[in-house]
Amino acid sequence: MVERLNTLYVQTQGVTLHLEGDTVRVSQKRETITRVPLLRLQGIVVFGNVMVTPLLRYQRAQDGRLLAWFSYHGRFRGRLHGPTSGNVLLRRAQHDALTDAGQTQHIARQVVAAKIQNARHALLRAAREADGAEDAAHLAVVLRRLPSLNDLNDLRGAEGEAARTYFTVFSRMVRVDRAHFALDGRTPRPPRDPMNALLSFLYALLCAQCEAALEGVGLDPQVGYLHALRPGRPALALDLMEELRPVLADRGTLTLVNRRQLQARHFEGEHAIRLTDEGRRILLNAYEERKAAEVSHTLLRQKLPLGLVPHIQARLMARYLRGDIATYPPFLYR
Repeated sequence: MVERLNTLYVQTQGVTLHLEGDTVRVSQKRETITRVPLLRLQGIVVFGNVMVTPLLRYQRAQDGRLLAWFSYHGRFRGRLHGPTSGNVLLRRAQHDALTDAGQTQHIARQVVAAKIQNARHALLRAAREADGAEDAAHLAVVLRRLPSLNDLNDLRGAEGEAARTYFTVFSRMVRVDRAHFALDGRTPRPPRDPMNALLSFLYALLCAQCEAALEGVGLDPQVGYLHALRPGRPALALDLMEELRPVLADRGTLTLVNRRQLQARHFEGEHAIRLTDEGRRILLNAYEERKAAEVSHTLLRQKLPLGLVPHIQARLMARYLRGDIATYPPFLYR
């Protein structure tokens, strides 16, 4: 169990979470392991075989606080939703934007541009050791093409082209044990190598965080613009996380590997590679530390914890859809 930044992560298998007064009690075989004050918990995230009692689920729903489930291996399974809240006019504007080609393309273009720019920034930072300057230049070429693309499929194609370039050079940013942590293309389901396992795990965490941020401002995470709508797919959360992947997930993965915090012994499996219990604990601690790191927000012109950026971007998305601002300003890492 890990508690960081007001979020309780529970991965100990076979435990039960109870609500007792104003505390969460964690027990196993009727023995109390720990107690955590409920009021300080903004979120509870559980992995695998962890029981959450009905009374605690009811309380979380009533309070509108995050309760999320992941599989033992880190796949996102679901979130608890309380009563629908928020401004109905905002949700109507969100749906109306789907039928407005200009708005849809604007949001998609801004998201793709930020993702490419943040990925390019990562390559430029690593260019001295990783020889990524040429690939960063190619990303700049794709970036310059975006304003002339007026079709959603063309924007998706540009995003795909940039992603292929980025992941082709990704392994060069690994400075230690490259034989073990080489990335031979993205294979998310199931992860075929340790680097894919790390990326998929962190992307699942980031997606859940973006869903929660969108819910918090009254937006529907299912209704997105860059990602096509499909039943059960959090399209807007996937849109939002695109600009944050290189910053919150990719750089965090490289840091863990390059500092040897995660090594070959922290992975298991043959055809589907996964983290061990110890590996997950290390990764969760590092992820929360990464979220606590302060970054400069170019629009707000102030520093804030990186973990708050999804909430800021969700609010900016809501302001754009309501018509309060003329453009959606994506997050650019500096």
